[in-house]
Amino acid sequence: MAQLKALEEEHPELKTDDSPTARVGSGVLEGFQTVRHRQQMLSLDNTYSFQELREWGERVRKGLKPSQKVRYVAELKIDGVSANITYEKGKLSIGATRGDGQTGEDITANIKTIRAIPLALRDGDIPDLIEIRGEIYMDRRDFDILNKERDGLDEPLFANPRNAASGSLKLLDTALVAARRLNFFAHSLGQYRGKTIPTQWEFLEKLKVWGVRINDERKLCASLEEVIDYCRFWQERREKLTYDIDGIVVKVDSMAQQDGLGYTMKSPRWAVAYKFPARQATTEVIRINFQVGRTGVITPVAELKPVECAGVTIQHATLHNFDEITRLNIKEGDRILIERAGEVIPKIVKVVEDRGGAPIKVPRVCPACSGKVIKEKEEDVAYRCINPTCPAQLERALTHFACRQAMDIEGMGESMVTQLVKLKLVKNFADIYKLGSRDLAQLELFKEKKINNLLSAIEKSKSQTLSRLIYALGIRHVGEKAAFVLAAEFKNMDNLSAAKYEDLDKIYEVGPVLAESIVEYFSQDPIKKLLHDFKKSGLNLKEEVAPRKNALLSGKTIVFTGELKNFSRTQAERLVRQMGGNAASSVSANTDFLVSGENPGSKYNKAVKLGVKVISEREFQEMVK
Repeated sequence: MAQLKALEEEHPELKTDDSPTARVGSGVLEGFQTVRHRQQMLSLDNTYSFQELREWGERVRKGLKPSQKVRYVAELKIDGVSANITYEKGKLSIGATRGDGQTGEDITANIKTIRAIPLALRDGDIPDLIEIRGEIYMDRRDFDILNKERDGLDEPLFANPRNAASGSLKLLDTALVAARRLNFFAHSLGQYRGKTIPTQWEFLEKLKVWGVRINDERKLCASLEEVIDYCRFWQERREKLTYDIDGIVVKVDSMAQQDGLGYTMKSPRWAVAYKFPARQATTEVIRINFQVGRTGVITPVAELKPVECAGVTIQHATLHNFDEITRLNIKEGDRILIERAGEVIPKIVKVVEDRGGAPIKVPRVCPACSGKVIKEKEEDVAYRCINPTCPAQLERALTHFACRQAMDIEGMGESMVTQLVKLKLVKNFADIYKLGSRDLAQLELFKEKKINNLLSAIEKSKSQTLSRLIYALGIRHVGEKAAFVLAAEFKNMDNLSAAKYEDLDKIYEVGPVLAESIVEYFSQDPIKKLLHDFKKSGLNLKEEVAPRKNALLSGKTIVFTGELKNFSRTQAERLVRQMGGNAASSVSANTDFLVSGENPGSKYNKAVKLGVKVISEREFQEMVK
């Protein structure tokens, strides 16, 4: 390696992107940019019993022709971090996290430090472009070594290998990432240009030829009962592996059958995860604390005597709400049975020994700000703090305000928000627009370029639409669609903030609960001051919307597929809503148009099959010009 580095320094014109020296982490990154996946990374539906797995199999059979035989590929479900690796003309171009499924973080520099991920695919029918999905994980042995090192340095220990892998990928120093000895298994195909790959099994075999690491503990099954036998086998033997698994992923083998079965809004119909049964342990409740969420909901959380469960030390478990406390009849000091639901979330199953403690009472005031705590309606489960300036709500509220779907302030993530609140630089949404270079210079890792980028993003966010601002405020019950309806109806923030219950209730999409929530929100004095400060800072408080009854796309349902050149998917869907239409995520007989970009997915085939009109991106642009 040293000799190769010396040669490359002597002859830099001969150094290639896939040289082994490219793996040696030696740079400190400024931060992670976002990158859009060419094909959406969906999540899998879960099954928790063999009966549920059989029911999924029945749905698969009903979705196919009776004459079609179905084969399944069963693979170990690695307990790691999902990643999307893109190769263009055989060379690794982008490595990204899953993110929200549409957009992830560009962690290419860190991905290149993982030796199980080739920098270039081997010769042999290599496609021009391919997205390879898989799991980045850490072997238990390497995890133990890492935690021993951290213990010696008095640094906090990682809870499990998955957390360690996730934390490592977020590091900005690639040398540290390289030292963590992360690993990778590929398992799925994303966007692909080249020859047809007929089956999942052949895809996995093709990955081996290209030099991409896959898990050898997989099985091609002729029936679902064979799949269930495979699940039973690994359920009993998973501890013999050197890495963690939390279940089995089952996929229909035929790619043609996969296309025919299609997708729900969130998951493919042709694949499912069988999650191993939860593991249980007993421990003691030390005390019950109250946490305040972004919308002010008070959530009771049990602090537990630390106990090992399914390889993880559990010290806390949410009780969700006060009705759950009553149902379990749980008190401080009780001995309880816990389990890891779906191998992840600690859940209290029952009290096994009542130690005679005092009943848990709902707090009368907010534990974070001493504001008033109310239960808005008798039938409600949640108690909430109604103080809009409550500091416990502020961090979560600011993160939501700045997120991509709201004001889209790039660079204003959770860690930065935490620092802003801790330093008391931001006490409400309007304070974001009062930040200057000197303020941001106080934050960790904020240098001139990063400061300028963030200030530019904040300035850019001032021109976001009113509908985005309404959504960003985090008004209870107001999601993206409701925010757009309100913006389209009232046209500006003054009209909306002055709206009475009767004005809101008569809007078809609103209804009484939402109307009450909006009136209550805008009636608060801190909110009136907030809107005044928004005006002063120059935020856009209007919505340019075509009249809904006469809108060009009024009543039309439009679906998008493939890569759009001139719009992001979010921009295109927002434009449809602005012109009175409905932007749907899946094709049905009620779809009016399918807008097809480059490399369309299975939605295209379904649209053709149903006789839905397919138009190009150029035709869509002409339609909305």
